[in-house]
Order: sequence, then C-alpha cells, then structure tokens
Amino acid sequence: MMKRFAILVSALALFVLQSQSVFACGGLVAPNGAIRLSRATTLVAWHDGIERYMTSFTYQENNTHSVSNLGWIVPLPAVPLKIEEGGGWTLQRLALETRPQPIFARTLNAAAPTAGVQVLQQVKIEALDITVLKGSGQAVLDWASSNGFTLDGDTRDHLLAYAQGSPIFMAAKFDTSRARARHQLQGDGAPILITMKIPHIWIPLEVLALDGQQVQADIYLLTDIPVNTSDLGAKVGQSAVGAGVPGAQGMKLSFQEKMTPLLYHDLSTDRNMGWVRPDSWLTYLSLDTPSTTVTYDMGITSTGIIRLAHFGTSPMAVVDGQSTHELPAWLPTLPMGTPQYTQTLAFLLVIVSAVFLALRVRARIIAKR
Repeated sequence: MMKRFAILVSALALFVLQSQSVFACGGLVAPNGAIRLSRATTLVAWHDGIERYMTSFTYQENNTHSVSNLGWIVPLPAVPLKIEEGGGWTLQRLALETRPQPIFARTLNAAAPTAGVQVLQQVKIEALDITVLKGSGQAVLDWASSNGFTLDGDTRDHLLAYAQGSPIFMAAKFDTSRARARHQLQGDGAPILITMKIPHIWIPLEVLALDGQQVQADIYLLTDIPVNTSDLGAKVGQSAVGAGVPGAQGMKLSFQEKMTPLLYHDLSTDRNMGWVRPDSWLTYLSLDTPSTTVTYDMGITSTGIIRLAHFGTSPMAVVDGQSTHELPAWLPTLPMGTPQYTQTLAFLLVIVSAVFLALRVRARIIAKR
C-alpha cells in the first residue's frame, strides 16, 4: 500500500519543503512573510525540563487547484504550554551556520466535536488552524474524519501505533482563503513554535518515511551540553562530528559548536525567540536515507546521548527504557575536545585505580580469614 502518511500525519518538524532556498540576508523571508527551505527542517531546544520545538508547515497550492483538505496530525509527547509563531528567519539562519549556501542576487474555524476526544487548545497562526487533541487512537481518527482529514489504511495504522505511546496529538490545516489573502505561494511555510514541559528531548522520525521516497531532513538541537552518538565518546570528551548515529542509516552528526555571539544575536532577536540561551551547544544532524530504513523515533538523554526506539514507543521510554546502556556514573566525564592522549591517560588511570582498589579489598578479605 502506498504510504501517504507524510501527507496526512507528518512529523512535528520534519516534512519535505518543496521550494527553492533563499539565503541572502535580504532573502531569508519571502515578501509575504513566509519562510522557504529546501529540506525538511526542525529546531529542538531543551533546558531545565522545557522543550521548544520549531518547524514550518508548508502551504500546498497551484494555479488551478488548492488542496483544501491537506492537513497534518502530529504525535506530541505532552500537552503544549504554548503554541505561537516561530521565528521569521531562525531555521534559515541555522542552515546558513551549519551548511553555508551560495548567495542568490485571526478568527479560528471551530472544529466539529467528536465523542471521546478532548479539544485542549485551538490556535491560529497565519493561515494555519491548529488544534491540540487528547484521546485514544480510534477517537482521534474519528475526529479527523469528521473534520475533513482524508485517511487511508496506512495512515490509520500509524496513528493507532503512535496513540499507544501518547494520547496527545496536534492537528494542523491551512485555511485556503486566509492563505490566498496573504498571497501565499506553493512551498511557503508557516513557522510555528511549540513549548512543552518534558524530561528530555523526543523527536518523532518514522512518520517522515513515505514509501518509495528518500527521506531528507535537517535536525538542529540547542542543548546545555554537547550531543554525542555514544556513551564512551561523551565520557572521554571525544567530538562526534562526522560520526553516524548507530542504528540510523544515513543519519550523521554533521556539525557542532558552542553558541557564538553572532549566532546568539541573530537567533535571540528573531520573533518569539528571546528564550535562546547564549551558553547553548548547537548540534546539526543530517538525515538522507531510503524511507524503509526509518522505523524509529529519537530521544536525547540527560548526558547528551542519542537514543533510538521503534516508533510507537512511549516518548519518554525512548530514553528511560534504555538506561542499561549508560556507563557507570562514577566514571569521570572529560570536557569536549579533550586531546586523545589525555583521554587515554585518564581512562588508564581510572582502570588502574579500580584494579588497585579491587586487589586491596581482596587482600583484606583474605587477611581476615
């Protein structure tokens, strides 16, 4: 069955944006205020239990036909504290920071009620109508059908699977009359920023996979500590730049840096982006792989380690259910960028100390006999 999940139930920040990149300083935002990107792009920031998730939903229309029933139903790990307009140039500025590009010269429609679903929030952002729902998978499917979302069998199966992990969903649909009034064009994006209170980062990725198509996405992370692809690498302070993510074919940690003063200025002065911290670490993950290989969602541990789990796993269990992978807490954590010879000496010292202590304990036990 053709998998049209990305058309109807798209990942919260990862769906294919079909317009040309514009990266000159004066061209980061289209004349109508929309943003334009060439790849699926998201920003996820986490600090002190608060996750901020920024993405752009893409308007679909051509000269003769607008897709009036085009929408997205997105799994969420928690009820949002706030949904608002995202920054006007933040996603493009991050792309410019990590992948330098050549420079080129509000009334909300009421949703139809459905038994079994709680409508928790309704928000209007530009031409986009957003509804946050809580309910079982079947109840959300019934609500979607009653509100003009066309669902095929594959879409239904995936939504039901995600509902096993979390009952919270966000439905988004363009109001085509408002879009036309704003002179939005095919490929124009409406940036949204979602704030949620959760213990650690969670990113749904499997829903991006469309049968027969290549999955291409850019994932930007702002975190308190560097993100790493392995527990050992994080402990010894070894940079993961250039490393692949274990278990995720085609995903690579392509760029990482401490927030620079210039980047901090550019991000924090954008619309609704005053929360950006000057001491954050920026990490860029690139994903380019066949759709059949993306069968997972992603989480980030409190120590900055990327974890994967099969889609439909409860959002927090992506990390919390894999604690056995972590190294002992008593092992020292070296600063990022520690020279390799220092890493080797430090861990040799730890091993020698552990062996020495074990021998002393053994000697004392023998002496008491």
